[in-house]
Amino acid sequence: MSLADACARLPTLDFSQFRGPPPVRQAFLAALREVLHDHGFFYVTGHGVDPGLIAEVTATAKRFFALPSAEKLKIEMIRSPHFRGYTPAGQERTRGQPDWREQLDINTEGLAVQMTPDMPAWRRLQGPNQWPDALPEFRPLLLAYQAEVTRLGVALLEAIAVALEQPPTAFADIFAPSPSQLLKIIRYPGRETAASDQGVGAHRDGGFVTMLLQDEVAGLRVQGRDGAWIAAPPSPGTFVINAGELLELATDGFVRAAIHDVVAPPAGVERFSIAFFLGSRPDATIPVIPLPDALKASQRGLSVDPLNPIFREVGRNQLKSRLRSHPDVARAHYADLLAGADWA
Repeated sequence: MSLADACARLPTLDFSQFRGPPPVRQAFLAALREVLHDHGFFYVTGHGVDPGLIAEVTATAKRFFALPSAEKLKIEMIRSPHFRGYTPAGQERTRGQPDWREQLDINTEGLAVQMTPDMPAWRRLQGPNQWPDALPEFRPLLLAYQAEVTRLGVALLEAIAVALEQPPTAFADIFAPSPSQLLKIIRYPGRETAASDQGVGAHRDGGFVTMLLQDEVAGLRVQGRDGAWIAAPPSPGTFVINAGELLELATDGFVRAAIHDVVAPPAGVERFSIAFFLGSRPDATIPVIPLPDALKASQRGLSVDPLNPIFREVGRNQLKSRLRSHPDVARAHYADLLAGADWA
């Protein structure tokens, strides 16, 4: 890491200021608008999530990863056509390369859809989660946490809308009443057997906003507008918040969905994190919201990645992401779609 990288810092915003007196609120909104346009990443304090709940979720996540491999594999993702469950290290892919992390994916709890020929393929993603029998407390705990960070995410979207000089509910028609609520419980093993230092490869998140809890071990990096990497080490009591591709789509590039990655820890060290991705309803199509002229002048258009096209149809985007990141699950449950160019 260069000296410039080491000196760069993500800003920290106090979310409680959004509900503060007018001068405080306006200063907060100006800072939020600036960081959304710059790289979309910041630490947030004053978020209102119970520290006791955070501590309990973190401790229980570590107990899950400490289970014998056979117990975790009982709920391996390949058993789920809905891309829910446990993924061993090296099984998920980013841009075709294996990520060195094991994880448990939980999304909005629901029933499997009885598909008919006229239904879009993304409806196959909807369904139940898989839960470990060895930790019966995990299901109510994670669903309670999922509900709480959903509350925070919706409040953040209200603040983002106001910072963009829109009504607070500007994004509600896109996500209400049933947003995507992807929760990932993650462990990065040390690199004893990893082929590279890729914990997670460079990528942009696909939803509206991501809320990340980190433990004591660093590894997250964010790419600034100049291409240099900015380290985002753990900061107690905070979430790392970042804007996703849906905000970039909705603002025609005024909000930047920044590239970021995670460097796997060295041998003998493990890293834990809990990531929550608040997304749109899968049946929504993302419009371009009418920004005022002063902000419209700073719209940059969409980031173009020929290896990863972005669709305004949310369900299509979600399915594309899952098929690419978990090719073993795709082969097991979606072989009929894999010949399509959109999913390659």
